[in-house]
Amino acid sequence: MLSKRILSFIAASSLPPLTVDYLVVGGGGGGGGANAGAGAGGLRTSYGSTSGGGSSAESSLNLTVSTNYTVTVGAGGTGGVYLSSVKSTNGASSVFNSTTSLGGGAGATYFKNNANGPNTHSTSNPAMGSGGGGNSHSSYLQAGGLGTSGQGYAGGTTVVSGNSAGGGGAAAIGQSSSGYGYQSPVGYGGDGGAGLAVQITGTNTYYAGGGGGSAYSTALAGSGGIGGGGDGKSVSDNTVGGAGTSNLGGGGGASGASAYQGGAGGSGTVILRYPSGYAITLGAGLTGTTAQDGTDKVTVITAGTGTVSFA
Repeated sequence: MLSKRILSFIAASSLPPLTVDYLVVGGGGGGGGANAGAGAGGLRTSYGSTSGGGSSAESSLNLTVSTNYTVTVGAGGTGGVYLSSVKSTNGASSVFNSTTSLGGGAGATYFKNNANGPNTHSTSNPAMGSGGGGNSHSSYLQAGGLGTSGQGYAGGTTVVSGNSAGGGGAAAIGQSSSGYGYQSPVGYGGDGGAGLAVQITGTNTYYAGGGGGSAYSTALAGSGGIGGGGDGKSVSDNTVGGAGTSNLGGGGGASGASAYQGGAGGSGTVILRYPSGYAITLGAGLTGTTAQDGTDKVTVITAGTGTVSFA
């Protein structure tokens, strides 16, 4: 009779290589107060043919058993409030091993801050996962914040005071605004950029849609981009901006009135797909679930910071 040690060796040697596909989505940015929609979290994936920002899918990873790999799921940013000390904030980055997807850019808050940037009126728009929409204050009209190559697209441009632009998504630029909202032409707030469909879980799901821009008076506000983007609101809505969807990395939508806050960005996610003969261990600090899809296991990590290992 073969010993347990030999049987264990035979079982281990019959396993396929530990090749892991991944989807890493950063947290979405917070929507602007009575202004622009926020950018979605950056998206990087090895599964399928396309990654964020129109790039080709990345290479799968060949990992080693009994080795710890770092995971962080980025939180969404907070929305800004018009003419207050509360500014919209960028989303936080998500990480798997050496793969980092940046958080989405904040949507500009009226009169307070530029797309993605500090609380200034400059046009310096640092790159984020996807860019937030540009400021609509009449003295500070601006282009949207920049997206990052291989992760997401830029936010839309606010071209006139009143209606505001949408935030960028993983698959498309945020829509620029049109018209004034309070005089002819009425126009509209810009829609958030579309997210990207990835089937890594076995279900075709859109991730990382941009937040919609706000609209003044009777104009229509922008819709959130498919993939969890929050809807923008108009002044007639008199309410907070739509929140980005949790674990999709959607950007927050802009609020429609001065007393209300832009929508919060949706948190990101880290999803791993690997041969079913392996078992994963989530370290302390991580929250996730594992399911079977065909001959693979899929682990969806929804919150926290920690390490994972395989056996």
